[in-house]
Amino acid sequence: MQRTLVGLALLVAALTALPAAVSAQTATRRSTNLASLAAYPGFYHGRPILIVGTVTTTEAGSRVADDNASIRLLSKGPTPDGLDEVRGEFWDIGRMKPDDPQLSTYDLKRTFNIDQTGSWPRPGEVTAIIATSVTRAQLPPNASIRSIALHPTRFLDQKVTITGQFGGRNLFGDLPDSPGKSRYDFVVRSVDAAIWISGAQPKGKGFNLSLDARLDTGRWLEITGTVKTGRGLEWLEVGENGIQLGKAPTEAPVDTEPIRVSAAPPPEVIFSAPTQDETDVSMSTSVRIQFSREIDPSTIRGNLRVRYLDAQTAERGEPTTPTAEFTTQYTGASRMLELKFTKPLERFRTIRIELGEGILGTDKQPLKPWTLSFDLGGAQ
Repeated sequence: MQRTLVGLALLVAALTALPAAVSAQTATRRSTNLASLAAYPGFYHGRPILIVGTVTTTEAGSRVADDNASIRLLSKGPTPDGLDEVRGEFWDIGRMKPDDPQLSTYDLKRTFNIDQTGSWPRPGEVTAIIATSVTRAQLPPNASIRSIALHPTRFLDQKVTITGQFGGRNLFGDLPDSPGKSRYDFVVRSVDAAIWISGAQPKGKGFNLSLDARLDTGRWLEITGTVKTGRGLEWLEVGENGIQLGKAPTEAPVDTEPIRVSAAPPPEVIFSAPTQDETDVSMSTSVRIQFSREIDPSTIRGNLRVRYLDAQTAERGEPTTPTAEFTTQYTGASRMLELKFTKPLERFRTIRIELGEGILGTDKQPLKPWTLSFDLGGAQ
């Protein structure tokens, strides 16, 4: 009877958490900052955003800048010089096509300094904010998830207390990357912003939240820590007893305008060792594969294939192709998958590794299919 009641309680908690989590995921634009836009243009491309920066207008056009970055600003309305809040959509022009209808109303040479007779810009090379409104900014009196996202340098190295909804190990794709400070890093989120928490597990008196399941994402936490920044990310370094259960805010969302929110880009492989087509690889090698975003490790099994080439077996006149036996270990903090071979590899053969789209990111987007081939040498 007691087990049944516990199960019902967990079910009710899950059903209660789900609408809140979904609502927070799809509600409004993303509050962020110029450093994050510059560091992760692919993540923010096509997304509605809110940033704070100093707007300047010259004959060359308008730009919004802070101490870390400067981005082209396009607006059909007034753009007052000075410290402003800018609402709009972020474009990474290199991820668009020259015949994209959204670009048809712009003179590409004059607006983006793109010479159409030359090569199209690479992703991240030419960016812009297409503003829907530019208004005077008010400096926040207190720290919150939103104010830290918009004004990271204002709170840098300060000890603050914030309240946010638990987001697990970036389970909803709120942020483009992890700071990788510890194996227990997790996200807390507000209506339109999010921040990483590092240095302590999400547990305390009366709670122990799961990093990799959405069951606990309806819980609210009150967290005290020191604001840190790096690589376009913000996080709180938290000490002992810095995490407590909190209460959901009662005030209305700060920005309720309905906006199209694009999905985060699908995860992809950004690094491997050995590298593609590497030769004379040691027979005692292991394989490390790093992803652009965190993945769900439970989806690796059945979607990872490691094999020797059948063509080489035929060339050698051998009856069957040997198998490559291995184990895997995924580290969420570094987004790294490691393969270790459990029996000696075959000398002078080619290994082929295939990752299928059945491998999912933590927001359930499929991995961009990927293959790696490398040639083994004869040495251990």
